[in-house]
Amino acid sequence: MLFRSSICCFMTIATSAFQRSVSGAAARRGAIVGGFLAPSGAIFPPVAGKNIQSRTSRSSTPSSSFVGRRGGGGLWPFHGTIRLFSSTLSNSIPLRSQPPAVAKLQSFSGVGDATFKGDLLVLPAFQSEEDGDDVRLAVSGQAILAAWDEALGGAVTDLIETKDFKGKAGSVARVRLGRGAEVKSLTLVGMGKKSTFKNSRALGPAAATDIKAEKPKTIAVVLPSEDDLGLVSEEVLSGLYLDNRFKTGEGVEKAAQVESLTFFGAGEDQAPALRQAQAFAEGVRLTKDLVGAPANYVTPKALADTARAIAEEHAGWEVKVMGQRECEALKMGAYLAVAQGSKDPPEFIHLSYKPPGVPKKKLVLVGKGLTFDSGGYNLKAGAGSMIELMKFDMGGAGAVLGAAKVLAGLASEGVEVHVIVAACENMISAQAYRPGDILQASNGKTIEVLNTDAEGRLTLADALVYAEKLKPDAIVDVATLTGACIIALGGDYGGMWTGDDTLASSLEAAASAKGERFWRMPLAEEYKPNIKSEIADLKNVGGREGGSITAALFLQEFVSKTTPWAHLDIAGPVWNPKKGGATGFGARTLAEWVLSQAKS
Repeated sequence: MLFRSSICCFMTIATSAFQRSVSGAAARRGAIVGGFLAPSGAIFPPVAGKNIQSRTSRSSTPSSSFVGRRGGGGLWPFHGTIRLFSSTLSNSIPLRSQPPAVAKLQSFSGVGDATFKGDLLVLPAFQSEEDGDDVRLAVSGQAILAAWDEALGGAVTDLIETKDFKGKAGSVARVRLGRGAEVKSLTLVGMGKKSTFKNSRALGPAAATDIKAEKPKTIAVVLPSEDDLGLVSEEVLSGLYLDNRFKTGEGVEKAAQVESLTFFGAGEDQAPALRQAQAFAEGVRLTKDLVGAPANYVTPKALADTARAIAEEHAGWEVKVMGQRECEALKMGAYLAVAQGSKDPPEFIHLSYKPPGVPKKKLVLVGKGLTFDSGGYNLKAGAGSMIELMKFDMGGAGAVLGAAKVLAGLASEGVEVHVIVAACENMISAQAYRPGDILQASNGKTIEVLNTDAEGRLTLADALVYAEKLKPDAIVDVATLTGACIIALGGDYGGMWTGDDTLASSLEAAASAKGERFWRMPLAEEYKPNIKSEIADLKNVGGREGGSITAALFLQEFVSKTTPWAHLDIAGPVWNPKKGGATGFGARTLAEWVLSQAKS
């Protein structure tokens, strides 16, 4: 009790002194650089920052020299003091998970001819067109079914009969055949009816589930169509994702050590398809790692370091990370206002790739990068606030960085790519922005803050203005922006807003190819009055009704009417507790879209 009392006494005295210093600093500084307006409409400079900085031994070096460090400028005078009270330890746990342990990945044009010998065999099965008829295997005819069944001693027929397996789309039947059998485990995966068959994606998750559960060393998957190799192999590799980063002892799940993963029925010369599958799986793994890690690990600096790593590891990629002062110079008042409440300074990330020769197109991907969202003074509180999950509020940043990882691994040609993330936290402190404040974005528009928990659109506003200055052929932003989108579309669909039909079609095609679902929503002009302020140009919220629509309309104010632009709200599908948390959603669609633009 004495020790606890002493600590409490020390904390009370120190906290009181800290609060007095904050109050004094606030009184001296007049207005904060993070976006408050002088009478002339200009953004104030950091009046008190210089004086306070000298007391805390903060360097006066411009923030461009703070690349890779936790540096900052005028808005971070108490950085050192605050860290004395931080519970964040010096993190030694690696940010990245381990990649799937697959020693050999290969494919063959035949369907195996019932000669495979190994630990796990996964076969596709079609449902009969007539209800109640026998299931037919998804190979080139009854002869192949007979061959597999004969080789396995009738095991295929037995499994169909004992499980009453009908082959409905997504259904799975499994049986363990024993140590003495040439194939130790058999899995049948329903493909549905051939008349409605689209692809064999379901084979991938089923195979990955068995691999993680049974730890087989040799696996074969038979494809019903040679066109599905990339799709299924990508799903298997992505499905092997295992996150043990924050577990110890008996809690650590052992990963399967796969000696060979073979795909039959894949057609000739499929090495490029397998390489692409590996690249996509690696990008999804990065996205899951970032979105799934807590905010004391994935800080704004950690996102910047991730971008730096991509640039360092892959030719043609470059990265520029701007700190507080550079963002001040660009008058990013909306973004900096959100950032100013946190001990972690903002990191504005610009990752880019320029292919050899003259690119066909220049594309920009913008990701919302709120590494933690407390809601600010409009604090997320009570049941359903999901504050404990607000580490995933950088899901947009995770998606665009994951897409960049895919594209970097494939050395894509023909398209110049820019990835932009305005990374920061939305926290509460004496320096945090407040309800009622008026901010000025980098395009000059003023914004009345009615709710500090509508912060993502403020950071995206300045990011979109920056993107627009690159004069791209198209801009796509992606964000976990609104709970309203979850209410409207649930957890499986992301929302899409764009006034460009061509852009919408290309994004929908990319999403469909990668099994991600988006639903196009209206940019309803009649709702625009809802975001008009009586004392500023805009309000940062437009009311409860149509909340995801008014959020998109707000973002539209920061892009040119002549630039094709789309906004993707992935608040629903970015996280699924039934599937282990972070889903990696968005990375595949964005990467596939960029690749498709190189061909168009």
